[in-house]
Amino acid sequence: MKALIPHARWAAIRLFAMDVDGILTDGTVEIHSDGTESKRFSILDGMGLVQLRKHDIATAWISGRASGATTLRATELKIPHLVQGRTDKITALKELAATLNLTADQIVYMGDDNIDTAAIEWAGIGVTVPDAMPLPFAAADYVTRRAAGHGAVREVCEHILSARGHTFHA
Repeated sequence: MKALIPHARWAAIRLFAMDVDGILTDGTVEIHSDGTESKRFSILDGMGLVQLRKHDIATAWISGRASGATTLRATELKIPHLVQGRTDKITALKELAATLNLTADQIVYMGDDNIDTAAIEWAGIGVTVPDAMPLPFAAADYVTRRAAGHGAVREVCEHILSARGHTFHA
């Protein structure tokens, strides 16, 4: 069992960055015979990300693979920082932190696979999901109760907002 994260650490967060496949989705990508793909994104997660935007918390998606479905969902949710086709997540995250003039302590990073581990370790709060691979699971400060693609991102959004004194509403 991971230790509880103090409210002060959650309250310091200014950027919530995350992987896409296996975090915002259940990790399944459907490839259709015409070459198109589809993914399932949680509406609960989407609402959490919208609430963060309303309270001036930046969001970023950093994905190892480029995907039209990811681009469409990021556009729909007005995700300001979308990085695709980058498997070196830690470098992408540090570049984004420098651009936004943020320190590691002001960042939550959420990922589920080995390529996310260094970013999970570097961020002020590293998060993963219950069925993550062993390396990111061991590196994480916090493991969500909810599964990937089923409200895990929303759970983190609620921690951030609650620590900053915001109630969750539409």
